[in-house]
Amino acid sequence: MKLRLNYALMPALVFTGAAGAAEIYNRDGQKLHLNGTLAGVHYFKNNSSDSDESYMRFGFRGETQVNDLLTGYAEWQYQAQLARGEKDESRDSTTRLGFVGLKYGDYGSFDYGRNWGVLYDVLSYTDKLPEFGGFFQADGYLAQRASNLATYRNTGFFGLVDGLDVALQYQGANAAGKKKGEGRGRGAANGNGYGMSLGYDLGRGLSAAGAFSSASRTEGQRKLTYGGGDGRVNAYSGALKYDDKNLYLAVMYTQSYNLVRFGEFKDDKKVSGFAHKAQTLEMVAQYMFDFGLTPSLAYLWTTGRNIEKYGRQDLQKFIDIGATYNFNKNLATHIDYKINLLGGNTFTQEAEIHRGNIVAAGLTYQF
Repeated sequence: MKLRLNYALMPALVFTGAAGAAEIYNRDGQKLHLNGTLAGVHYFKNNSSDSDESYMRFGFRGETQVNDLLTGYAEWQYQAQLARGEKDESRDSTTRLGFVGLKYGDYGSFDYGRNWGVLYDVLSYTDKLPEFGGFFQADGYLAQRASNLATYRNTGFFGLVDGLDVALQYQGANAAGKKKGEGRGRGAANGNGYGMSLGYDLGRGLSAAGAFSSASRTEGQRKLTYGGGDGRVNAYSGALKYDDKNLYLAVMYTQSYNLVRFGEFKDDKKVSGFAHKAQTLEMVAQYMFDFGLTPSLAYLWTTGRNIEKYGRQDLQKFIDIGATYNFNKNLATHIDYKINLLGGNTFTQEAEIHRGNIVAAGLTYQF
């Protein structure tokens, strides 16, 4: 989640309600909230063409009270890229989230569909920058948004321990398309897998979270030139945050095996694949002034090890300086400066990893 999307949908907000969502129906235990974001965002790049990254994001959240303990719920969110023309055939409009489930009192909730992977319960601690951040990509096993997820969540540990949250998750296989350009590519496919997360509010603004996941790889991934061979994807992640009054501090570390991908997977002649082992460290500091300004400072680093032919290579490494100004709860503007620390070498060139600095500026309306 980016800072400008504080009101967007998150797993923990399914039952508490996302701030800014417009309530359009609430009667006899039936609730329906509509939410949306329209962002005009432009990237200024120092060694490549500038780009329009504007988008529209909208969705709904519904609840129905079956009895005193049982609640049904559903959530859906869609995104469209505004820079695409009416005759543009590229498919950049997509469903981000879509799941339906049941919650039974203090016994927890269970839902199925396209949802957030349990690793993101930890990764979200540092995914707070005005524009950049969030190195782990969607449809990368359980590290981001993903499909075919069955998720159990329990907040407050059955009503016995305040602040202790547990999640268990299973992901069914999502196969790659049979032909290039159809369906999922090899980079976004997955085998069957599972994961767990644990979060605890330590009090006085301090929280900790940990998660792990394990899954089988697809046949196509095991046959890749870069990152093939091993049959499992494993990840272990931990994070700490301090969030009290106006100050937000967070640090996150993740070690993964065959999870982190590089390259575009669109051309077999290009370098693309998975790091057999990867380490990710992210640190974020933010301060929210009472008049609406939130400056942000962060350091993000991911290194891949044992990459065929290249050995150890940094996949991302940058300092981020940004700021968001909220005019009110619906309208905000932001600027974000990504100072890239990656050096130019054969690997970054052949994998087409962007190495230049980027300045992003945007104006966002949300409800």
